[in-house]
Amino acid sequence: MFFAALTNVGVGLVRSSSPSTHRHAVRTWARGAQVVQRTRVAMSGTGFVDDELEIMGEKVVARRYVEADVGMTFPKKALHDELFARAWPDDYPFPPEAFRRQDEQDDSSFYGTPRPVYHIDEGAVRALTNYYKENIDEGSAVLDLCSSWVSHYPEDFPDKMERISATGMNALELQCNKQLTDYEPKNLNIDPKLPYDDGYFDVVTCVVSVDYLIHPLEVFREAQRVLRPGGKFILSQSNRCFQTKAIAMWLGMSDLQHCLVIGAYFHYSGGWSPARAFDVSPTGPKTNDPLFVVEATKL
Repeated sequence: MFFAALTNVGVGLVRSSSPSTHRHAVRTWARGAQVVQRTRVAMSGTGFVDDELEIMGEKVVARRYVEADVGMTFPKKALHDELFARAWPDDYPFPPEAFRRQDEQDDSSFYGTPRPVYHIDEGAVRALTNYYKENIDEGSAVLDLCSSWVSHYPEDFPDKMERISATGMNALELQCNKQLTDYEPKNLNIDPKLPYDDGYFDVVTCVVSVDYLIHPLEVFREAQRVLRPGGKFILSQSNRCFQTKAIAMWLGMSDLQHCLVIGAYFHYSGGWSPARAFDVSPTGPKTNDPLFVVEATKL
């Protein structure tokens, strides 16, 4: 069976990885957020700013990466010719138990606490920003699914894009995302329906979050619906996750197995070109996390 065969995919092709759990000390806020001050840190070889966020009268400093030459390079290795070489099974290969989670409680409670932190390391962030710079055309209307206080887009995207919209679990995080034109808090695990018109966007992105979706085909069909013909859905994935909220089959899989699962979502949701997968893991200092992109184009 295809599902069982996933355990044999990707051995020796990419660096090994195992899921890790985020551990961040965070504080809880009720509502209302804004960036009240930005201080650019001028240090040799460092590219970040410290944003002072005010949330319900409390202040917290969040470090935000900005574009800079910090000695990293960004190779791109195509994986799809080998990874997706086998024919897909006729029937959807993932059973319901594949989407169970250790924590089945309301996601709103888990994600209700703002986390103004990065969920991948600096190298992976910069690699993704570089990928977006090279693969999203100026003047595009962009939608970021499962977004947060950052969207990893290049700094000039708000000026160069027609629109940048987002959905995400935490309204406070979305309020702090200064790249967005507009946003809509949304739990896609309860209601996958996107609040946008058919054929509006040129690009949909989703950063290290597909592993939390329990209705992925519905979400992929919605992404397909809101894209214009020829529009792209770009998903990125590393080797980190909140283990209690990731779907069961994700845990213990290799990076290539994760890419194969995403490719299957494209195939079985329908209306897409054959999926393309790339290893875009950066090299250089502060580049510990791998990074992979799987994307397809709306037919």
